[in-house]
Amino acid sequence: MILRFDTGRAGGAAYNPGPVTTPSHPIAGARTAWSRRQWLHGAGAGTVVAVAPWLAPAAALAQLRVEITGVGARQIPLALAPLRDEQLQPAVVSAIVKANLERSGSFRILPVPPGLDERSTPDLAAFRAQGADALAAGSVTRLADGSLDVRLRLWDAVRGSELAGQSSVVQPADLRLAAHRLSDLIHEKLTGERGVFATRIAYVLRQGRRFTLHVTDPDGEGGQVALASPEPIISPAWSPDGKSLAYVSFESQKAVVWLQDVASGRRRVLADFRGSNSAPAFSPDGRRLVVTLSRDGNSQLYVINADGSGAPQRLTSSLAIDTEAVWAPDGASVFFVSDRGGGPQVYRVPAGGGAVERITFQGDYNISPAISPDGRQLAYISRQAGAFRLMLLELGAGTPPLALTDTRDDESPSFAPNGRLIVYATRVPGGDVLMTTTLDGRVKTRLLASGADMREPAWGPFGR
Repeated sequence: MILRFDTGRAGGAAYNPGPVTTPSHPIAGARTAWSRRQWLHGAGAGTVVAVAPWLAPAAALAQLRVEITGVGARQIPLALAPLRDEQLQPAVVSAIVKANLERSGSFRILPVPPGLDERSTPDLAAFRAQGADALAAGSVTRLADGSLDVRLRLWDAVRGSELAGQSSVVQPADLRLAAHRLSDLIHEKLTGERGVFATRIAYVLRQGRRFTLHVTDPDGEGGQVALASPEPIISPAWSPDGKSLAYVSFESQKAVVWLQDVASGRRRVLADFRGSNSAPAFSPDGRRLVVTLSRDGNSQLYVINADGSGAPQRLTSSLAIDTEAVWAPDGASVFFVSDRGGGPQVYRVPAGGGAVERITFQGDYNISPAISPDGRQLAYISRQAGAFRLMLLELGAGTPPLALTDTRDDESPSFAPNGRLIVYATRVPGGDVLMTTTLDGRVKTRLLASGADMREPAWGPFGR
């Protein structure tokens, strides 16, 4: 079954409920593989889906590396010393911290020769004279039981005082997570904003006819497989507590919405009604989801309970296709895509139903809305001169949207939980990759995977 926006026909969209074998979405000319907007016909009987009883390490092909381009407008110069004895451990903590902070676009890292640690009394005036606003140093010590004591101290070189210190004892397997938490500490103390380095990103990877749902650190490392299937997996969405993922799987020869516990791998069906079931998105309190169902004809928005109780409550009623809904952070309204105006645009409707308000006006094709955590900004994909580009709109400001990319085939934007970065999918020579960008578009990070296409990114919440 295919959800189709037909912009070449007067009067708007057409929904084709019959089985097909090829994508018919207008994007198909640019992306002939798979996408939440290109619904592929399900496979025959005998499909086997592997659900991890717990998150399993990802295959080597899914390991990512990071390329950072661009320069931020305001960068804090931070002198970062190698952590004492870190070279003896499974991961080099200072290298992870450096990459994290540079990827944020807010820091410029200054090298420091070895020799300093958290016990040192550094000459902060000297570091200031060399252009540093702050200094960080620490150590990684292996304890008798094999665990690692990770310590870091942060100094303000401008004021000549200590800012913060942190110590944690972790198992070697959690050393990368410890490094991400140190990065979060530095980011918050120096910018006043919470860091997102210890959060997670979910995405779908395809190699050949194999689809896997991955959960990784925001730097693309630490990849783990939550689900593997020979059929497409699309539209992963995090619960607000970060414990569950909702997604759409085609393993039963139709689109079905599943809910899966991330830690245990246990899952259950959330929506398997007549017709298609797609595009899940959690309410801010995690008690409900908005989904797209075609049970009553056209694809419309419905609200269902996360615990599976009750019947779906219809949210929109139109002759158009309404889909790709996301909840506003305050829970008062839902943003979605509809072709009720003749072509796909972003609209808003009260969470309890009611009058629909159009949000996007520039361009004849605007899809895939994502709302910033503070509710002030809308990221979406817009067709511009034949290219599909990531845009950012200040809601209620009356200013034109800002193009954040110059690529031609962007998809699926998702905000970081602090609202300072956006992850999205795009096509480059060689395949589909994930990117992050700052909100001004100046600093971009490319997550590269060898021999596989990456799609459908969803940035998880705080709380890990």
